Amino acid sequence: MTDLLAKARTADTPTAEQPRPAGPQADEGTAHVSKGTRRRLGPGRALPFGRLIGPALLVLAWWAASASGYLDPRILSSPGTVFATAVDLVSTGRLQDNVLISLQRAGLGLFFGVSAGVILAVAAGLSRSGEYLLDGPLQIKRAIPSLAMLPLLILWLGIGEQMKVTVIALGVAVNMYINTYASLTGIDSRYVELAEGLDLSRATFIRKVVVPGSLPGFFVGLRLGVTSSWLGLIVVEQINATSGIGYMMFQAQQYAQSDVIIVGLVAYGIFGFASDAAVRAVERKVLSWRRTLAG
Repeated sequence: MTDLLAKARTADTPTAEQPRPAGPQADEGTAHVSKGTRRRLGPGRALPFGRLIGPALLVLAWWAASASGYLDPRILSSPGTVFATAVDLVSTGRLQDNVLISLQRAGLGLFFGVSAGVILAVAAGLSRSGEYLLDGPLQIKRAIPSLAMLPLLILWLGIGEQMKVTVIALGVAVNMYINTYASLTGIDSRYVELAEGLDLSRATFIRKVVVPGSLPGFFVGLRLGVTSSWLGLIVVEQINATSGIGYMMFQAQQYAQSDVIIVGLVAYGIFGFASDAAVRAVERKVLSWRRTLAG
């Protein structure tokens, strides 16, 4: 990166062997040449709602395959059938009831997971003793999937809501810890030395140095945590549950109702896409001082 910047400065600075031409016409010619030879290396300008193009094309391909008869409706229902089933589930209130319960579980798991992950990352990142005590166990937990702990959690907590929220929170907390801790410990040590030279208090150091430096990793962890909350929700709602989108899908499986299963999958996909888009919007607002390829 430093070499590229040095080359850019050298290219923009005229040398003794190659003096810059004088006069307005020479300046116009130089500007024209530089613009004509400049190569675009970035991803280009962002389009409003551009991320909807991929899902729209996927639905279009699904509809075309169903309409042409390539898809057996017994295996995968057509978009029209799925839409009609969704309308019927909404009219009976079955879909709304299950969606609200699923959102409550995912929201509680996300809240507890984010809170625990950030607290642990700060404790391990700002203290050597905290790092020695916390980082090892959390790295071990990272290697153990939360779903692998289901038998033990069921033994400890039963099969109620507490177990379901705990499974979701564990997956979220690990993602939050790993990314926030990596971003926090990646802060340039020169900023720490500068804060010590200015004799900043601990609270001011955290507010002025730690928080801005760790926010990029925090948002990466938050996006992964949101995804992890939905993944955990799908699993726990199909294990001894009596409500939720996963329970609705599990019941539909018993009666070979593929349209109801797809309605549940679409609901999971919509909530996952919308929540990720919301985190992206907040990230762009909070980190508006950065100029990145994401735009």
